[in-house]
Amino acid sequence: MSTMVFELEADVRADVGKGASRRLRHASKVPAVIYGGGEKPITLTLDHNKTMHALSNEAFYSHILTLKVGKTTEKVIVKDVQRDPAKPRLAHIDFLRVRADQKLTMNVPLHFVGEENAPGTKEGGVFSHTMSDVEISCLPGDLPEFIELDVSNMVLDQILHLSDLKLSKGVELTAFAHGTEGHDHPVVSLHIPRIIEEEVVEAVAEETEVTEGTEAGATEEAATDAAPKGNE
Repeated sequence: MSTMVFELEADVRADVGKGASRRLRHASKVPAVIYGGGEKPITLTLDHNKTMHALSNEAFYSHILTLKVGKTTEKVIVKDVQRDPAKPRLAHIDFLRVRADQKLTMNVPLHFVGEENAPGTKEGGVFSHTMSDVEISCLPGDLPEFIELDVSNMVLDQILHLSDLKLSKGVELTAFAHGTEGHDHPVVSLHIPRIIEEEVVEAVAEETEVTEGTEAGATEEAATDAAPKGNE
């Protein structure tokens, strides 16, 4: 469970539509909406720069946030962030209300520890991360900031899967909602880089060709020396 706290201030907006959203963005505001929790949706505006700064923190996406709307506060999580495709600007944010007695589903980041100590890296292996986050289900009070995976004992050609993740109490992987069979996907692997393998194979092939060529030349030369010579 995380102890970090994120707070954002928002104002209720009545002016909606594409034109209104465009005007908000020109005024350095971000249009947003909060919904869920058995209550009606509310359209909001947030300060663009403050929100952008908060979003730069990885933990912001996997935390329960405090959203101050006028004199009231809401506990929410980020469900969707839309960004301007041409500019480094936020276009819209969706927030989902959180209730203490209702499980929530969201993605949390994976943190890999011990890579520099893995035996496989000392043999030239390189890590390949198939996943950078996983989707989990839990009550708000059990929400982890991230899930840590220790890879310090990995050897060459080893693969760790979802079932190797150590989850805290009350946290479940949504991938295993119907069992692990067929859903235990790889998370990280340790292999010799393919380009190095190809270079080694090519080097061996070239050495073999040179050796065979040398042996063939020596055989031909010996055969020539052993051939009968005419009258001198």
